[in-house]
Amino acid sequence: MAIKRSPKKNTFRKQGAPKHSTRRSTSIQKDRLATLWKQRKFGAFFAYIALCFIAISIGWVFLLRFINPPLTWLMVQRGFERKWEGKDWKLEKRWVRYDELSDNLKKAAIAAEDAHFMVHSGFDIHAIRNAYEKNQAGKSLRGGSTISQQTAKNVFLWPGRSWLRKGFETYFTVLIELLWGKKRILEVYLNVIETGDGLYGAYAATTAYFKKSPAALTKRQAALIIAVLPNPRRWSPAKPTAYINRRASLIARYLNYSQVPN
Repeated sequence: MAIKRSPKKNTFRKQGAPKHSTRRSTSIQKDRLATLWKQRKFGAFFAYIALCFIAISIGWVFLLRFINPPLTWLMVQRGFERKWEGKDWKLEKRWVRYDELSDNLKKAAIAAEDAHFMVHSGFDIHAIRNAYEKNQAGKSLRGGSTISQQTAKNVFLWPGRSWLRKGFETYFTVLIELLWGKKRILEVYLNVIETGDGLYGAYAATTAYFKKSPAALTKRQAALIIAVLPNPRRWSPAKPTAYINRRASLIARYLNYSQVPN
């Protein structure tokens, strides 16, 4: 009698993935998780730095609404430049309250530097566009900065031209427009601007050039002080060139059309 043999069972088990392949997959997943964690940490750190900067800058601007800026970056830089040139350190300035500044000086500054100061929100779009078109046409470089922008630059930032500084200037211009108002902006502007070699603000200029207080300036004297602002170390209100005389006459002519903050 023939003996039936049952078919042999398959003794080979299904082979799984190789151990080294599994390890590689696990390692890749860990690397991805580590990368994502680092990105999240970097993002959180960047957000923290940004929030700290915003909080500190707002507090700084708000504080200077009531406290007069003691120094600016430009004042310190000019002082060191004089030392490098072998000259004595010179920094003459004295704060003058808004009500003690001549209306002639306030009107002259607005007439010459920012005709739309009372109506814009920190930026004169028409002046910026006009300056851009003239610069593109190959004419001499001309800025379209308002008094608000110049004040933000002088008080909070360093001198120079760069997109980074321009970005910060825009930011601080918005802040001072919101937290200071026009009256405070004009007061700070007229007290920190460079008005001569080692001279800063209205008081230093009026006493050095005309031997009088800022409250007693005539229209002509106020116009001469403002006329030299593009380069106060080159030009002098006390000894005006033909160009400065023409510029001062033009400023004086439009002075009565300027409105000032009350």
